[in-house]
Amino acid sequence: MNALSHCIRQCREAAALFRLGRDVEGALSMVDVFENAQQCLASASVEAQQQWAQVLTQMFECQERQDWLALADYMEYELVELLESAAA
Repeated sequence: MNALSHCIRQCREAAALFRLGRDVEGALSMVDVFENAQQCLASASVEAQQQWAQVLTQMFECQERQDWLALADYMEYELVELLESAAA
């Protein structure tokens, strides 16, 4: 399994934890997701890196509001789409 597919799997697993109300476990998993996503996007285009910064900011805002469903959506859809498009 390459780094990208591993990162995408982590995104979906963390999102599932948030959807199940397991926010502490999700938050711990989220740290690894963000580290791996940063590594996957390190060599991406400037535009992709700017999108990453925006998505990351939005996810942190969801976390601050304790809006776990919105955070799960960002992780499972927005972040996964960004990772896939940056790798294409």
